[in-house]
Amino acid sequence: MKISFLGGGNMTTALIGGLLRQNVSATSITVIEMLAEQRTKLTREFGVICVDEANDDALDCDVLVLAVKPQQMREAITPLRNRLKRQLLLSIAAGIRLPDLTRWLGGYTNLVRAMPNTPALIGAGVTALYAHPAVDAGQRTVAEKILAAAGSTLWLDKESLLDAVTAVSGSGPAYVFYFIEALQAAALELGLMPEQARQLSLETFLGAAQLAMQSKDGVAVLRERVTSKGGTTERALQSLETDQVKAALIRAVKTAAARSRELGDALGEN
Repeated sequence: MKISFLGGGNMTTALIGGLLRQNVSATSITVIEMLAEQRTKLTREFGVICVDEANDDALDCDVLVLAVKPQQMREAITPLRNRLKRQLLLSIAAGIRLPDLTRWLGGYTNLVRAMPNTPALIGAGVTALYAHPAVDAGQRTVAEKILAAAGSTLWLDKESLLDAVTAVSGSGPAYVFYFIEALQAAALELGLMPEQARQLSLETFLGAAQLAMQSKDGVAVLRERVTSKGGTTERALQSLETDQVKAALIRAVKTAAARSRELGDALGEN
């Protein structure tokens, strides 16, 4: 299978690293990247083929991963009109909807849209995918395999749900980092050293997430087990409830989803 990437940024780097770990040959991967410095870096690090434009060899592929910035997508793919040969196009650009991609490509429908997140950089991401109805089962499998190189995957049955995915898992790492920042700040105010605050905060989040993943019980049950009546955890959670932290987080995620819809509308204009 030959895979080409249009754009050589961080997510392309993450996916190439994952694919090579799955024993995909470096010589079967081509990256179309305008920046010479990035081409040199990718060739040196992975041994993949890098070119500065979408030439015929680069487009002679089974899958073309669209990995340019959303604001650059229309300009980047419009020249591909009438040059595609029914290969699968896999878009990992946030906010760009399939009807707009189809329109910019002159009616092309062999498209899958995906929303990965930044933990993909260490192979621990999660990606939601949505396929155009024209995409067959074989190509869906191929798309899933490529994204699985960077973590877990799940399929959606409505493209509109990708706005929710963007708000929950796409933006989600920032929420986690925000809470880690707060926990570290509290640790420092309570007298712990910076390196101690960092270790305690990071390993607590990591361990709690791993426990939740491995447990058959829901997170509410796990929370209750840590919360002894009249104890320190109960007092802390009561403070969070008084400050309506959970409600504020839910509002924040809904706000992010609304912004995702707004950006999709704006990016798809004309």
